[in-house]
Amino acid sequence: MFYFGSVLFVLFGLLFLNSDSLAQLSSIKDTKAVFFSASLAGANQDNTLFFSQSKTLALETPDLKILQDSFIAGVSTPLVLNTQTLGDIFGSSDQRKEVIDITVEPGNTIKYLAEKYGISKKTIADANNISENSALKTGQNITILPFSGVVYVVKSGDTLGQIAENHSDKTHQVSVDDIIADNNIVDNKIFDGDVELIRNGVILQKSASYIANIPLAKSFLMLPLLRAIVTQGIHYFNAVDLGAPCGTPVYASAAGVVQRAVFNGRWNLGMGNYVTILLKNGITVYNGHLGYVSVKPGDEVNTGDPIGLVGKTGNATGCHDHVEVIGAQNPFNYPVGTVLDINN
Repeated sequence: MFYFGSVLFVLFGLLFLNSDSLAQLSSIKDTKAVFFSASLAGANQDNTLFFSQSKTLALETPDLKILQDSFIAGVSTPLVLNTQTLGDIFGSSDQRKEVIDITVEPGNTIKYLAEKYGISKKTIADANNISENSALKTGQNITILPFSGVVYVVKSGDTLGQIAENHSDKTHQVSVDDIIADNNIVDNKIFDGDVELIRNGVILQKSASYIANIPLAKSFLMLPLLRAIVTQGIHYFNAVDLGAPCGTPVYASAAGVVQRAVFNGRWNLGMGNYVTILLKNGITVYNGHLGYVSVKPGDEVNTGDPIGLVGKTGNATGCHDHVEVIGAQNPFNYPVGTVLDINN
């Protein structure tokens, strides 16, 4: 600790002795950053100590940050605040983009909820596998989409064009561009088990429920945490929240192939950082709100392999692992407050 503090003192001394102002960084252009981990020494190739998000020499006072307990970096704020930057900082003022779950209050009806959230009654009915005329019960959990449309689970062989066509009719036209934008799809890539929101989409033919009612043996999916407490029961999308301290290791619940490993610290439709694993039997498991992701797309994992750490990224108010099971019942659906232990 003394050594670390001494190095910090020396760095600040050099900074102020070799520059008239932090706003004139050209005078220290030849100063090299000091790394405490040799493996990170190549991260700053142009030998400038401070750089902006546009990778140019910063002209404003930067913030000194300690990253990964290994090195110091000066990070400046953006020179221009555009709408994207403001959206990242304060949140977008555009229409809600993520799905939410609400608890029915006394007097709530499907018509009332449809008007309140600006979506159709059919959208609410389809998303919750009920009819438009169903009576809602106080305390009932209801899924609310961000716009009128349907939810679709990608199947083997699907293409974006086919998905759009299969959910369109004479009065409802689905756009591939909307599917891409609404679901943050990158490079037009979709995978088995992806859960997609289809704006203006309709269900042209009844098929099996998107949450397959296939029970799993309790031993088929391993608890992804050594110990956890159920903090929320079944909610969108066939998910259970397992609470544990941030930084707790998260493990693969079964063997399979990593399809998505998103570690960008962004909102990601409320999921935050997340991992999806396609199991050999076609079931897909999501682990969301992670603080760290240790795998990458295409990795083959075995049951119990580490895939990340518990976090509270995205739409999360506390540290937990959001575990979705696509294609079967969620075996972790115990009453809220239940303590689960991998050894029991």
